[in-house]
Amino acid sequence: MSPEKAKVRLEELCARSEQCTGDAYKKLQTWGIARSDAETIVKSLVDRRFIDDERFCHAFVRDKLRFARWGRRKIKAALMMKRLDSAIAAKALEAVDEDEYIESLQTIIRLKSASMPDAETYEGRTRLFRFAASRGFEPNLISRILRERSRQED
Repeated sequence: MSPEKAKVRLEELCARSEQCTGDAYKKLQTWGIARSDAETIVKSLVDRRFIDDERFCHAFVRDKLRFARWGRRKIKAALMMKRLDSAIAAKALEAVDEDEYIESLQTIIRLKSASMPDAETYEGRTRLFRFAASRGFEPNLISRILRERSRQED
């Protein structure tokens, strides 16, 4: 594929959905575009605001929290895998509404416990804890929510 065709194709992709510079470089590499041409293409897309890593970070964090119900730790790891600047990622994670975040954790715990016959036992609570931790939520927050849930049921 020629660099010009790759640029047009990447512009179309960026017009449809948010992309970050790391994703753009990866796409160009899979299309067989030379590194120097890829840098020129990505710089052009950034200058014309087709690609904006900060905007991408905010959208990524919002989508993963609302739709995938991921916690901050898992979202941060995914952002680092995309090779985004840690300052931009931290800024996007700070923008998370704490009430919405806690509600998301409560929802996944409630849904998971509904499918567990032993959710009220020690082993069941341990499985709920591990499940929530695997979704990227902080251990101290998970413990607090599980304790509150246990008190409400008593």
